[in-house]
Amino acid sequence: MKIRPVDETDGRRTFVLVCDRHDDPVEALAGAAKRFDLRAASLSGIGAFSGVTIGFFDRSRRDYIRRVIREQVEVLTLLGNIALDQGEPRVHVHVVVGRADGTAMGGHLLGGSVDPTLEVTIVESPATLRRRTDPGSGLALIDLDWGSG
Repeated sequence: MKIRPVDETDGRRTFVLVCDRHDDPVEALAGAAKRFDLRAASLSGIGAFSGVTIGFFDRSRRDYIRRVIREQVEVLTLLGNIALDQGEPRVHVHVVVGRADGTAMGGHLLGGSVDPTLEVTIVESPATLRRRTDPGSGLALIDLDWGSG
């Protein structure tokens, strides 16, 4: 994985992250967020995986239903954000992948193997966003009321 800052304007840094073959995209993004101390950012990307695990959150179980795709797929859309969770940067990413037969699957990106590349643009916000565990779902959600009142 390689990452390079490509712009900085008004406290907002922009990075391009390029994953190498066999990199885990979630680990690469989490490592970049920690390395550059990203406290609030949005991200988008394209590329391909030789295999990927996608999750669908089942509210009744309060856990992800995992879908493992063991074939070459194109990353049609990768979107997400970075916010602090218990003081550490946490990456939250959704992905839609396309199969050779033209069908698509999407959900929460839980892991995968990049092949041959994944190209992600990360745009930092000068603000800080924080997550708080929602008691109803058990999910760590962005809390816009943090620090107010």
